[in-house]
Amino acid sequence: MSHEAENKLPTKLWGGGRSPFNVEYGKLMMWIFLLSDAFTFSALLIAYGSTRSSFPPAPVHEAIAFGSHVHEGELAKYFTPSTQGVQLAPGIQPHWPSPDLVFNHFPFLHGHHLPLLFVSLMTFILIFSSVTMVLAVEAGHRKEKKEVAKYMYWTIAGGIAFLSCQAWEWTQFITAGASLTSNPFGPVAFADLFFIVTGFHGFHVLSGVVLNIVITSNVVRGTYERRGHYDMIEKIGLYWHFVDLVWVFVFTFYYLI
Repeated sequence: MSHEAENKLPTKLWGGGRSPFNVEYGKLMMWIFLLSDAFTFSALLIAYGSTRSSFPPAPVHEAIAFGSHVHEGELAKYFTPSTQGVQLAPGIQPHWPSPDLVFNHFPFLHGHHLPLLFVSLMTFILIFSSVTMVLAVEAGHRKEKKEVAKYMYWTIAGGIAFLSCQAWEWTQFITAGASLTSNPFGPVAFADLFFIVTGFHGFHVLSGVVLNIVITSNVVRGTYERRGHYDMIEKIGLYWHFVDLVWVFVFTFYYLI
């Protein structure tokens, strides 16, 4: 076939109505990025499940957690020998800590047993920020500049609040002696996975907050109003909802199960 004949061929062959692939380029690229990121988080959670299944569960009588004021000499009553630097017999493994006993702290309420209350607060804050993002996207469809900016401010505030809570939780965990090479509550893998999984997610939240600030700045300056659409709000909204959804899985698998 000659070059001239090729140029005469129709460029659009779809005749079944609106094409299912008729998606704006930026949104398509965001979906592809989120899909690849979902594989990464899935791998981390699968690694967590695999690692945890290799350790015996925590005994029912375990009753110690960081944030509680316990004398150092009393630790032997609660922790397995492995956590005190004693070599276990072959085939015997330290038990996997119970998250509701490890994460039972709350700001200004040290010494009180409040299992997962602070983590639940963090989850509520992040989900609430997802709601405000939905409202920002909806306002963008109506091209209401002031409403978009207002809800984006709330979304940014929610993201910063979540990161602040996570920083406080990390501080408590590290102060208790946990690191990538040590864990006073059981296997070192428990601390490793905590820092890796929550840290990787926290990096996504931080990235989302930075992007939200940039987008909100453009909204205030009228960039999208001059373009005649607020598609960028919807694109960043996809990312933010993904971050919130991932946290639901992290919260469920790491803290609840």
